[in-house]
Amino acid sequence: MHHQQEKHYVNRVGWLRAAVLGANDGLLSTTSIVIGVAAAESQRNTIILAALAGMIAGALSMAAGEYVSVSSQEDTEKADLLREKRELEEMPEMELKELAKIYEERGVSKETAMQVAVELSEHNALEAHARDELGINEISQARPLQAAIASLASFAVGAMLPFLVSLLAPIDQMVYFQYGFSIIFLMILGAVSAKTGGSKIGIAVARICFWGTAAMGITALIGHLFGVTVS
Repeated sequence: MHHQQEKHYVNRVGWLRAAVLGANDGLLSTTSIVIGVAAAESQRNTIILAALAGMIAGALSMAAGEYVSVSSQEDTEKADLLREKRELEEMPEMELKELAKIYEERGVSKETAMQVAVELSEHNALEAHARDELGINEISQARPLQAAIASLASFAVGAMLPFLVSLLAPIDQMVYFQYGFSIIFLMILGAVSAKTGGSKIGIAVARICFWGTAAMGITALIGHLFGVTVS
């Protein structure tokens, strides 16, 4: 009963990392672009175009980058598994001793370690070596398409806020509205991600607000300087 009621967060790491990274990047990067443009240009059409371009380009870039990155991880995992399968076929005794040695190093007695290695090998030798020797399991296994879709969707959702603000906010106060709404939603995003991942909410919110403010402040300064130079 106790085991069934335990809550674990590690099985959320894969999709949570991609979703949080995508939403945070979508919100922060698009807002930063809009703030930079708004600080240099007072035309709403230009600001809206910048927000839309940032949202579309960023979402596609995030998805492509995540897919390529996780695909590389998947290729490495497949190569390791293929090599391990070949070794199990060619030298099963040596692989059995290697597996038992792993359990010994974790604190299991030599006799028990060999017994565990034998029983797990009889059940599924490749699975045992993948999990305990290579560190590959169902939770950590690379899923490129899932990661890419999560990144694309979450980036678009995050970028939607600055895009809507660029449509509705007063043009002469665009920078302040963009910053205010973005900080609020960055705080919400930080709290939700911390809650979902089981970490401390205060630290996550403070971290995301600090770096968000820094990013938007720098782009606003650049936009302002560019606008002054152009004028």
